[in-house]
Amino acid sequence: MATWRVFLLHPPHPHARLHSLVRWERRWRLRQGGRELAAVAAACGARARVEKKRVAAKSTASAFADHLTRRTRSGAGFDWDLYRRYADAAGGHAHLPVMLGEVLDVFRHLHLRSFVDCTLGAAGHSVAIIEAHRELELYVGLDVDPVAHDKARARIEDLLNDNPRDGSLKAYTHVRNFKYIKSVLGGIDENLLEGGVDGILMDLGMSSMQVNNSDRGFSVLGDGPLDMRMNPQASLKAEDILNYWPDSEVGRVLRDYGEESNWRFLQKQIVGARADGGLHSTAQLVDLVRSTSAGSGGRHGWIKTATRVFQALRIAVNDELQTLEDAIHACFDCLSSGGRLVVISFHSLEDRIVKRTFLDIIERGEGDLNGKGQREDEADGGGETWSRHRVQGSHGTVLTKRPITPSKEEEKLNRRCRSAKLRVIRKL
Repeated sequence: MATWRVFLLHPPHPHARLHSLVRWERRWRLRQGGRELAAVAAACGARARVEKKRVAAKSTASAFADHLTRRTRSGAGFDWDLYRRYADAAGGHAHLPVMLGEVLDVFRHLHLRSFVDCTLGAAGHSVAIIEAHRELELYVGLDVDPVAHDKARARIEDLLNDNPRDGSLKAYTHVRNFKYIKSVLGGIDENLLEGGVDGILMDLGMSSMQVNNSDRGFSVLGDGPLDMRMNPQASLKAEDILNYWPDSEVGRVLRDYGEESNWRFLQKQIVGARADGGLHSTAQLVDLVRSTSAGSGGRHGWIKTATRVFQALRIAVNDELQTLEDAIHACFDCLSSGGRLVVISFHSLEDRIVKRTFLDIIERGEGDLNGKGQREDEADGGGETWSRHRVQGSHGTVLTKRPITPSKEEEKLNRRCRSAKLRVIRKL
């Protein structure tokens, strides 16, 4: 049976509606205030999270930079007088031998009877080595660029004339690519290939003479022909690649040698320029890159892109990467027991080849450069601060488990050295 409840309904109070409206408004204001406070709190929280991430990223970057610096710097103090001396001897500040102090440190404790400079340039490294090692009996200098060779040869001759050694030092210079080191040494003395030489240097960077000469076509800042040949007698020019090579090959050069992420679009623009007569000067190529890189960070954005494009073309014109690998093997074969090969590279492609080839030579795997390695003090009792960890192999020792980079002081003096990496290998 259903139960009914009867509620007594009283008439509303005359002020009830007013009180209800007041209570509703109060609740509405409280809700609105809560939302505003929540929004403010959320905004503050977001800003706090962003700031926290920024501080953490900055701290991580700083820690990584310190870590990198601690791992790669040579640890030796920068010698301003040394650099001033050889910079002045090379004609002011136009030609600065990169990482000169570190190169001298590598050979400092060796009884250096024979030395080969595979990349003469302005002969800054060579002159410093000759003066630092009075025991030197044989010096050989190579450069594929005849202009650089002639200037370097004159400088070395002046040095020997001013500081005669009673015929104890025989010096030879040749206009040859360093991959022909075996034939050069064999032509000087057949016994050199059997006994080997004590020290070899390969400085892979371009000299200021080449970069500052717009007629050579190496610089993005000057206007000149699209040449880029290290050896002026070679047939292939950058102009040939840009105007006549297949589309896919142009793209491959930009992608593989320039490591340019926008290579497809640049390839399309370069090939499209052929319809308007092609590209024949560095200024034309720079203008094309600038027009295709308008949204990539302003002036510095397009300059970085242009630098990568020029690097790619230069590597392709001179077949630098394959030549480098072959030359490292040839140079190591020419070392005497205990002899050292120093290679200074200037971009990641070169450094990867040097690293991999060193490991191949000593017959160790890629992972060995990621492990702990052998500490310098455990290996030889210390004394060489630039070589903190080593990788031992059956045919030799990589003395620089991690590459050495220029000191901060040198980077301020010579901005072109900032990307330099120095690696050393010793033959057993």
